[in-house]
Amino acid sequence: MILVTGATGTIGKEVVRLLAAGGARTRAMTRDPAKVASPPAGVEVVRGDLDDPSSLADAAKGTEAVFMLSAPGPWVERHDEAILAAARASGAHRVVKLSAIGTGDHPGVGDRHLPGERAVRSSGLAWAVLRPSSFASNVLGWAGAIRAGTPVPNPMGDGAQGVVDPRDVAEVAARALTSPDLDGHVHTLTGPETLSVPDMAARLGEALGRTVATAELSPEEYRDRLRGAGLDPVFVESAVGGARLVAGGGNATLTDDVERILGRPPRTFVTWVHDHRAAFT
Repeated sequence: MILVTGATGTIGKEVVRLLAAGGARTRAMTRDPAKVASPPAGVEVVRGDLDDPSSLADAAKGTEAVFMLSAPGPWVERHDEAILAAARASGAHRVVKLSAIGTGDHPGVGDRHLPGERAVRSSGLAWAVLRPSSFASNVLGWAGAIRAGTPVPNPMGDGAQGVVDPRDVAEVAARALTSPDLDGHVHTLTGPETLSVPDMAARLGEALGRTVATAELSPEEYRDRLRGAGLDPVFVESAVGGARLVAGGGNATLTDDVERILGRPPRTFVTWVHDHRAAFT
């Protein structure tokens, strides 16, 4: 039995689908199972809340492998500790943690996953850490502006990133959960090319047959926008610091890890756009 936390999110949902399609016994954890209307055949949906250790113990019972995923925020360390404790108590022998590219490389920026990575490495369990770059699906946040014909916000200037298709990340995660081949290593997952916000806007515009304009935001403007959305202050400062890092070229990284693991090149951003074109129209 494999437990997938964050099972209704972008990555978790696809991991569940892939595991089930491959015949693995799969348990999908969510805070509200009633909202999972049609899980893949054979998937067990269970309640679990990363802030409720007793629910985690129940969700992890009898599992052999656990996918560790928490939404970005200052709570990541606490959530990692909770799910790792539940995994060990259940007798699981493997954990796979979804982290983020550059973890530990830039003090003060992107360090929220570092304690969890260290805990996983010292857990005594078989482990793998996945560090994906920026998700192609992040541009879904532009959909409202694009439909309204307004510029999409750009707090990262011309800074480029190895934008990765989340489906590739999920496929690597499914492989790591079901095979020892990736054990004991950190895998940095990127797409095949580095892209800036203007680059992505141009490619998206070509697919939609229209111009997608961008509007640069200063760090102060970006901070105000995030605060106005009611986001946690610690998360806001981390996001602003991350945008500065990208703008300065600090995440212009490409690796061959996806191709090495999956035996094929990573999907391009254009492929992702064409597969999700309807979201912007």
